[in-house]
Amino acid sequence: MEAGTTPARSTGSTTIADLGARAAETFGDQVAIKHKVDGAWLDVTFGQMGEIVDEIGLGLIALGLQPGERVSILCNTRPEWTYADFAISSAGGVVVPIYPTNSAEECEWVAGNSESVFVVCEDAEQVAKITAVRERLPQLRKVVVIDPSGDVGDAISLDDVRSRGNRRNVATLRDRTAAVGPEDPFTFIYTSGTTGPPKGCVLTHGNYRSVLDMVGRKGLFGEGEDLVYLFLPLAHAFALLIQLAAVDRGTAIAYYGGDTKAIVGELMEVKPTYLPSVPRIFEKLYTLAGQQLTPEELETIRTVGGAIKDLEVQGEPVPDALREQFAELQPKGDFVKGLFGGRLREAVTGAAPIAKEILEFFWGCGIPVLEGYGMTETSTVATSSRPEDHKFGTVGKPLPGVEVKIAEDGELLLRGANIFGGYYKNDDASFGAVEDGWLHTGDLGSVDDEGYVSITGRKKDIIITAGGKNLTPANLENDLKQTRWVSQAVMHGDRRPYPVMLITLDEEEIVPWAQGQGIEDTATPALAQNAAVRALIQAELDKANAKYAQVEQVKRFAILDHDLSQETGELTPTLKVKRNVVNEKFAPIFDALYER
Repeated sequence: MEAGTTPARSTGSTTIADLGARAAETFGDQVAIKHKVDGAWLDVTFGQMGEIVDEIGLGLIALGLQPGERVSILCNTRPEWTYADFAISSAGGVVVPIYPTNSAEECEWVAGNSESVFVVCEDAEQVAKITAVRERLPQLRKVVVIDPSGDVGDAISLDDVRSRGNRRNVATLRDRTAAVGPEDPFTFIYTSGTTGPPKGCVLTHGNYRSVLDMVGRKGLFGEGEDLVYLFLPLAHAFALLIQLAAVDRGTAIAYYGGDTKAIVGELMEVKPTYLPSVPRIFEKLYTLAGQQLTPEELETIRTVGGAIKDLEVQGEPVPDALREQFAELQPKGDFVKGLFGGRLREAVTGAAPIAKEILEFFWGCGIPVLEGYGMTETSTVATSSRPEDHKFGTVGKPLPGVEVKIAEDGELLLRGANIFGGYYKNDDASFGAVEDGWLHTGDLGSVDDEGYVSITGRKKDIIITAGGKNLTPANLENDLKQTRWVSQAVMHGDRRPYPVMLITLDEEEIVPWAQGQGIEDTATPALAQNAAVRALIQAELDKANAKYAQVEQVKRFAILDHDLSQETGELTPTLKVKRNVVNEKFAPIFDALYER
């Protein structure tokens, strides 16, 4: 929403339980959902979505769902996830998301720890995970499957649940909805976690209603032509908030078609106005754009284009000389806009750090990619940036109603109506503890004179060398990840004489380069050992090291023969590195770097 405009009207819901029904009543024939079926984008209105949600909610009641009971959703991001989410809430149940990338044992932990009575699975593959551990889930009464094709055992289809939902009994559903109060749990979100088993954050209807009001006052969405493109996992709090905020404000969501490799193509098809994403996607698009530009052009777009955008967003005149200086690069800036579909008004990046230079480049192209900050424990978000009120390198200012302070040891503390009440069946008093209303985030930060918050590191990620030097690994890691050839970079050096780094190659970039160099064996394990590739990476590391003091510089590196992934356990579903897993799993490689 442009500065100075009036925020779109809200549903006026008082809890998340009545959000779906109120959206159906408020927005009716407006498009709520766009989704791809057999290659074509189909529309679902808010009114149609409300009918589906009512039928599923009534069906769950018919199956015996009682108020306060938990229902897990094990499914990729798709409209049925949203239907199930709102239906469970409207029936008085508690939503428990499970990442579809989780193993059977991880699914067992979440469904078992939450005492879920139903699990809504996407397809036979997800049903098989629950079947494998079902005998260890004594509270589980029924498995529901969205796509019933294949071997789904005794699971009942979501369509069957809908058919049990007699709309003549809708008053029963409305009574259930009305009985839900702000203090009642809305969802248990299990932190994907970089250490230990996931902890279930208990988040109430009041928590999320307060956040919806906060972001509403920030004016993130409008009505009518506004369109959100959503590919992030709805099991993560980031995507969940986007879904809730869009429904609350009458904004349509285009759900990705299920293939992450097709995201750029789908952006150009649906032409969204708002894009929530994790840094990796923006890093990829930055790399793609950089292939069409010289280093000098990149820098001019970042500085001159950025200066023009700064003036425009503040409503100030742009000097003709500045526009003339940028005129030749304007078509290339428009090309970058086209990668996002051409209509993008705003993008938001979260869940992990991103390099300031990337944000400045997109800003110079006329694409605001803005950082915010939050945790599952803050009902997703606590600070945000706006096009007219941002400072790159920071995560913006606190949302209305959120207080921020810095503890004596530099830890960021937060207080507000969005702060969770605790973990389910877990009184862990470490990171995530709430004392006197203040959430101890575990992140190190600062607040400048203008109120902008910066995250400078994570307490548990700080590397203390054998010489006693405290290092924040994310900075140099991000510098390396900006290069075309690097997919992941993980610094290591706790209680060691100096830092070293484990690097993985971006296969989409390194293979064409290697072929151009006449290298015959372009398999990743071979490239990881190739002298020319190592020289290429060394040159990039030298450039990154030059920005830091001698004691902070990475002295040696190893190139892994494969990329890090969720499937092999090194990344969370939002693509954050599980540093402890990497340190433990690749300990022999790190040890070897110190033995040379």
